[in-house]
Amino acid sequence: MTAPLTIIGSGMAGLGLVRQLRALKDDRPITVITADSGDDYSKPLLSTGFAKRLPPERLASQSALAAAERLGVVMRTHTRVDAIDVPARTLQIGAERLPWDELVLATGASPARPFAVPPELDERIFSINDLDDYRAFHAALEALGRPARVAIVGFGLVGCEFANDLTAGGHRVALVAPEVAPLPRLLPAPLGRALGEAFREAGMTLHAGRTLASLAAEGAAVAVHLDDGSRLDADLVLVATGLRPRTALAEAAGLAVGAAGIRVDRTLATSAPGIHALGDVACVDGVNAMFVQPLQASAKALARTLAGTPTAVAYGAWPVLVKTPLLPVVALPPAEPPARWRIEGEGRDLVALAEDAAERLIGFALTGRCVRRKVELARAAPPLLG
Repeated sequence: MTAPLTIIGSGMAGLGLVRQLRALKDDRPITVITADSGDDYSKPLLSTGFAKRLPPERLASQSALAAAERLGVVMRTHTRVDAIDVPARTLQIGAERLPWDELVLATGASPARPFAVPPELDERIFSINDLDDYRAFHAALEALGRPARVAIVGFGLVGCEFANDLTAGGHRVALVAPEVAPLPRLLPAPLGRALGEAFREAGMTLHAGRTLASLAAEGAAVAVHLDDGSRLDADLVLVATGLRPRTALAEAAGLAVGAAGIRVDRTLATSAPGIHALGDVACVDGVNAMFVQPLQASAKALARTLAGTPTAVAYGAWPVLVKTPLLPVVALPPAEPPARWRIEGEGRDLVALAEDAAERLIGFALTGRCVRRKVELARAAPPLLG
């Protein structure tokens, strides 16, 4: 019997690749191995579900079993791969040795947690990166039986989207971060401050320029101690301090990896024959873009490559649409630090143009009503990966 194409990971990258292969009428046997429940869901819904008061089952479009039947794959859920044997083309899963014909690593990224959590607080400190995480946090909110006090650590995309979402869902949110304003990797400070003002008007408290000193259990609350000696009390803490590509399995197998992920070429091929990588874990020709459009483009290109037509992936000038309805934000962060930001507009309706030394547009950021310029500016900006 021919060994299957094996995909490690059942998120948007892994299942997206399967859909693209089936759309190309590729009917090869496929095995999908996932450490979580394997349910098919749209990851962007994770940061909008609390405002809509959606239970976890409403986020999943179909169960793992239904997805497996529909796509014609073998789905192994709650299964962890211990090692990859590249020469033997097998995976080690406990005592089992599972052969593969071609292997795709779609293991995603895991939330970074740059501080220790006391064991007694394990059930009150959360990160949300998949549907199982959403289930756990949703259950904790429901157990309170009232609006929660939620401390969010991090000013990045995930922290800001959940802050907006939880506030819209009726919860009290406090944001803690060392930066001077929200979204420091996407927005220059004046636009970040505009978003911060919108957050404050909605009832959030922002502790900008502050770092977490320690966490402690104080009865039913979590005491969040900051580096300036101040303290805030929370029912739950949501850690949103960035994502790190899950490269340990690939690195242990001898594949080329770096801080930005598993190194792959434009055809998503790794340094080992027969192994590809895509999604949040893959660094494509030096670029790791953890957003939906690059992921979808990668899945489409890799499907064509695996189906017999080698295809190099390309990323356009695709701006990031941040899900913060309190103040709409769109950004195309420049690939390198700009020589200058040219900022225009009034109030919270702002345009920031990132320019290089020759005054060429290399990125932009938009807030408020100015987000309508995203298509115009994206056409003038360089592609992320041309």
